[in-house]
Amino acid sequence: MGTVEKTRCGWSLKDQLYKDYHDHEWGTPSHDDRHLFEMLCLEGAQAGLSWHTVLTKRENYRKAFDNWDAKKIAKYDDKKIARLLENEGIIRNKLKINAAVTNAKAFLAVQKEFGTFDKYIWSFVNHKPIVNNFKSLQEVPAKTPVSDAMSKDLLKRGFKFVGSTICYAYMQATGMVNDHIASCYKRSKG
Repeated sequence: MGTVEKTRCGWSLKDQLYKDYHDHEWGTPSHDDRHLFEMLCLEGAQAGLSWHTVLTKRENYRKAFDNWDAKKIAKYDDKKIARLLENEGIIRNKLKINAAVTNAKAFLAVQKEFGTFDKYIWSFVNHKPIVNNFKSLQEVPAKTPVSDAMSKDLLKRGFKFVGSTICYAYMQATGMVNDHIASCYKRSKG
């Protein structure tokens, strides 16, 4: 008897990397500050590229950026940034690398103000996931009024590469919004 393949969101069928990300992370609520920071930086790094490109480089990013330790990243100097720009394992874009350093500083300021980044970022969805009931990928929006508000506030606090579309993708990635389509096996799990 053959194995029955689970019904997944269509975007995740490209390869096993996407399937694993879909099955174990995308749309799953995250409340870990380090993971929330990692995803914010990775979503920014993805701007203009495919998410697959970022996922294939994710482990390289973790090594290059001190496992997303914001306190260490906030102290990166020009010498460290120059080394990162030579690292072929990551996306070598000076604006995006500098944004990770800037975002680390802003992230630490938010932690200081709110106690955790989690408390701050989840406040945009009243601390519970928005569960949508889309039937197809075509129905899933690129941004929403919530992602608009999040983007505006993050920008005000000094974050970079946090436009509304990036914020919406971030909300999906961290489970703040569940956009698994109705036929997906993950949809019923919330």
